[in-house]
Amino acid sequence: MKARYRIVFIGMLVIVLAVIRFYESSLFYDPLINFFKSSDYLNDKIPAFKAGLLILNTIFRYILNSIISIGIIAIAFIDRNIVKFSAVLFFILLILAGSVFTYLIFTIENEHFLALFYVRRFLIHPIFILVLLPAFYYYRINNQNIKNRN
Repeated sequence: MKARYRIVFIGMLVIVLAVIRFYESSLFYDPLINFFKSSDYLNDKIPAFKAGLLILNTIFRYILNSIISIGIIAIAFIDRNIVKFSAVLFFILLILAGSVFTYLIFTIENEHFLALFYVRRFLIHPIFILVLLPAFYYYRINNQNIKNRN
């Protein structure tokens, strides 16, 4: 695939991520969106919510963002091993962060609001791709340098 087409496809996927973020309130059940927008949420009372529905929507949003992020990685690097490794990393992150998020949802107290805020943010925003893209780029450059030396 030509580089310009890859850039266009990656740009389209980034736009899809932006659309998901822009329409998050209407696409997903998340009463915590407005709660965390408050400047004084650490002292506020958490709004009533349906825990199961919140967890399912958060996980669905994470999976949706992950699929798009893996698509970006696949188009950027065109390497099956990198795509498989990315998928495994996204899955491990889902298990770890999803477990912590679930725990925090069911044991929510004022002193856990900040932890809930950051774990939730990691799940609902495609932050992990910002780490993986430069890491895989560095890996590819380093690999090419090693091959050129031999």
